[in-house]
Amino acid sequence: MRDDYQQLVDEITTVLRAPATLENRDFALIAFGAQDSDDSDDTEEPALDPVRTRSILQRRSTAAVRAWFEAFGIARAQAPLRIPPDPAAGVFMGRICLPVRHRGVVHGYVWLLDDGHLADLELGGPGGAPDPRLARAMETAARIGALLAAEARAGEELGELLREVLTGPPAGRDAARAGLGAALRGAADGPLALVAVVPWTPGTGEDADHPGLPHLPGIVAACVLPGSTAAGAGLAALIRLRTATALDPARATAEQLLRSPRATTAGSAPDGPPPKAAAGVSAPRRGLEELSAAWQEALAAARAAHADARLGPVAEWSAIGPYRLLATLPALRPDAAVRPLLEPAHAELARTAETFLDCAGQAGRTAQRLGIHRQTLYYRLSRVRQLTGLDLDAGEDRLLLHMTLKAARLGPPWR
Repeated sequence: MRDDYQQLVDEITTVLRAPATLENRDFALIAFGAQDSDDSDDTEEPALDPVRTRSILQRRSTAAVRAWFEAFGIARAQAPLRIPPDPAAGVFMGRICLPVRHRGVVHGYVWLLDDGHLADLELGGPGGAPDPRLARAMETAARIGALLAAEARAGEELGELLREVLTGPPAGRDAARAGLGAALRGAADGPLALVAVVPWTPGTGEDADHPGLPHLPGIVAACVLPGSTAAGAGLAALIRLRTATALDPARATAEQLLRSPRATTAGSAPDGPPPKAAAGVSAPRRGLEELSAAWQEALAAARAAHADARLGPVAEWSAIGPYRLLATLPALRPDAAVRPLLEPAHAELARTAETFLDCAGQAGRTAQRLGIHRQTLYYRLSRVRQLTGLDLDAGEDRLLLHMTLKAARLGPPWR
């Protein structure tokens, strides 16, 4: 289907004699065309537009660029729109936006760089007809819209099956697994990995017809799972791997997903910006039998990435250490001895104790990591002993303190 998109974008580029770019509703790049200038009298290369260049190289536009263009009403547009340049926003050239619609729903956008050749192009509007060339381009955009709509429907059907396999009632999981396997054909045999991105904002309002399922190479199925975390919904993406030992494709896809404008919490926190999204990657799997377990691994890894900045923003299940165990435990009250150390007033002491235990009790490494003098470290550790009554020279006391601090950092369980 990607070849179909490229062919249609090239068709628009040829008709309008201007470079065209196709992006989906979330501004992820699908295809782009370059104008063939062999028959042109102009020998001067066209100026580069940073926004278009970034979109092509990174396969996605930034949130700021998206907000700039959406301010012109492109998500509601029924007809082509002309958007002026804004060098301050990195938009050095004006654009004509062709909304890609199907049955009243915008599924994407075709962007035409206006380097001066399109200045006399009549867009039409009330009482006026568009330029015939533009009318032909809009017909092609409608064909693109039909393809995107069909792809979205297929993706949603796969997503429903994946959601049923991951979180549905046990009685229905076998049937869902069989349906997913039949739909994926050979890809169902693996190797595969699951990626969890949390939080993930599904479509609302004008985006209600767009559940926010990503369309990236390597993703064979994806679904949004409401209430996966205290911060909101999470995204589950099933990724095809090249080998059973290399998670690079899953990690690369997770990094791309984190750049999506949906990889965030709607609204804002009371005392600051909303928490940033994080992603977790499960261990590789063969086939679909263990997807539920893989989802728990991916979710635990994402939870660990949220808890510990050293692991994020993308964490693999195999690399989260003690969080592999702690993430499987139900919510527990902190141990009574350690509870005083978890009060906000003692946050610095708690961080010191955790770093000391992370460094296997080596004072020199701990002081260096914290950027403090050894005597300061010894004083803080003595305060930890006074608050908790625990002996930091005793292995069992150290284990109790370490696990309690890690569990407190991890927070309540996610589903």
